[in-house]
Amino acid sequence: MADYIVCSPKMLPRDKWVSAATKAISVNPLNHAPVQRLSLVIPGFKAKPEHLAVLVTKFWKVGGVQLTVGFLDNPETALRSRIISHMNAWNKTANVKFTESKDAPDVRIARTAGDGYWSFLGTDILTIEPDQPTMNLDSFTMNTLESEFHRVVRHETGHTMGFPHEHMRRKLVEKIDSPKAIRFFEETQGWDKETVIQQVLTPIEESQLLATPRADENSIMCYQIPGSITKDGQPILGGSDIDPLDFEFAAQIYPQPTAAVLAGAA
Repeated sequence: MADYIVCSPKMLPRDKWVSAATKAISVNPLNHAPVQRLSLVIPGFKAKPEHLAVLVTKFWKVGGVQLTVGFLDNPETALRSRIISHMNAWNKTANVKFTESKDAPDVRIARTAGDGYWSFLGTDILTIEPDQPTMNLDSFTMNTLESEFHRVVRHETGHTMGFPHEHMRRKLVEKIDSPKAIRFFEETQGWDKETVIQQVLTPIEESQLLATPRADENSIMCYQIPGSITKDGQPILGGSDIDPLDFEFAAQIYPQPTAAVLAGAA
């Protein structure tokens, strides 16, 4: 097992970008592209719908995330429960809940060997055909180390909640030596140059982010980047579990109901 999470968040095909963006905004209006800010920075700014679609975030509604989960290969009950338990680790601070269902589940998990670890981002899962997976947990079984459930399942669930890779913040990308990174991921993961550039070396612009105020190298959403491919030789440690800043950010995006609200609903 490599000492970092191998994750390639799935991107929708180009012909679905605009419809997925429209759906994301309908779920949560705060997902809209920052057109006004871009217009202030770039005089005369005009963008085509597909360009704006790329800038749309994919968070669920502020009122909370309640998604059903299904397993395409119907593994044993103990494994299904264990995976969902780790998905729900995020609800320590955030208003999120994942429950198992076999009736048109929102999140559909596969365990296809050799396909790696991945998830579509947030509301993009609404655009996926109902018989297709929205997340893959490559070869996970009850024999998989508990640390991998913490590191991988919780990471992929973060993507399902709409959280992008933390290591793609510009401050962290600038620490990476591009030629060394391309060679490293080609040799260790079999990724071609284009995939490395997309998954590791292309920063997410701050204008696109609802995010923590500073880059968090210990975030569960951050790759573990070895010092052998950073410019200063120091590793980007990455997170093996949800860290305090992750919990804080999740609580801001999906705040839990207050005691007053709960009392009113009683």
